[in-house]
Amino acid sequence: MGPHAAAAEPEPPERRENTPASVQSAHPHTRPPARSPHGAPGAQGAQEHRDGHEQVAGQPLPLVRAAGALCWHRAPDGGLRLLVVHRPRYRDWSWPKGKLEGAEPPPAAAVREVAEETGLDVRLGRALPSARYALGADATKEVSYWAAHVDGAKHPLPPRPAEVDRTEWVTPEEADARLTRRGDRVQLRALLAADRAGALDTWPLVVVRHGHAHPKTAWGRSDDERPLAAPGRRQAERLPELLTAWQPKRVVSSPWRRCTDTVEPYLQASGAKLKTRGRLTEDAHRRDPGRAAKLVRKLLGKGRPVMLCTHRPVLSTVFGELAEHAADDVSALLPQHDPYLGPGEVLVAHVSRSSGLVVAVERHLVPAG
Repeated sequence: MGPHAAAAEPEPPERRENTPASVQSAHPHTRPPARSPHGAPGAQGAQEHRDGHEQVAGQPLPLVRAAGALCWHRAPDGGLRLLVVHRPRYRDWSWPKGKLEGAEPPPAAAVREVAEETGLDVRLGRALPSARYALGADATKEVSYWAAHVDGAKHPLPPRPAEVDRTEWVTPEEADARLTRRGDRVQLRALLAADRAGALDTWPLVVVRHGHAHPKTAWGRSDDERPLAAPGRRQAERLPELLTAWQPKRVVSSPWRRCTDTVEPYLQASGAKLKTRGRLTEDAHRRDPGRAAKLVRKLLGKGRPVMLCTHRPVLSTVFGELAEHAADDVSALLPQHDPYLGPGEVLVAHVSRSSGLVVAVERHLVPAG
């Protein structure tokens, strides 16, 4: 929760329900879950950008946005353990979550809220279904959720005991019995389904199209020197906040200036290592797109978090290669039509550690204003 938790709205109590039959301990397999593209948990929910209001019976109601995560680890017996938190103010058990601060990206808010409520520094995995419910008659609350793997049963003391005074690692069955809100079981079921399909333990391959560049028609020098325009520079400055959610320690980029300028603020903020690859430039791709495809295959084979920054024409090959290595129901979620991504936009492909397949994707716009 944010620093003004004392002024938070009371959350409506919900009746507990019986344990649904679908809540079972899960064990990984090698194939991703069979889902329709529109029902794929987390596939597109995080790319929605709202104006803070929604229409209800013709009247706009304020939309309160929040974010959180289901932290998990694997116990020695192979079973899942999940972290639940107790909030003394509401006297309830829930997932760690809290409100966005200003224009904060939801993934960044999820990481911050987990740290503030549990003391854990997490890297997000695949997105999970969001929760939406009424806050009385005056507002609607929407909470975006992600899975977040934690190495071992780390259990630091909650940093803000007035907001969260207890945290506990529990089995899925115990989580189902402990959770106060009925709606919190939706994320639990989605996480267990992903685990049964071998699609929970993932690593991120982050694809970034460079930010808004100086117009080509107004640039009199070599195209490889064309810089970011003012909106693109603002996008580059905002990119590190979003990328804290996945923390890629390696960055592979086209050496052209508008790409390296896009990733530079993240390199400075994170200490990540940069490797430039000429095959990601527009000219090299025009001559031989197969070399860019080979690079994507190499990154997939390494199985480590990485960010790739390139140009609009190259994205067709990048996403085509990812589609070749995606689960059947996920390949259709990858961009297939020009311009693929907007300037400065980010796509996160979540790759299963067990199968090597892309099992979920999400997209995020980086504001230029």
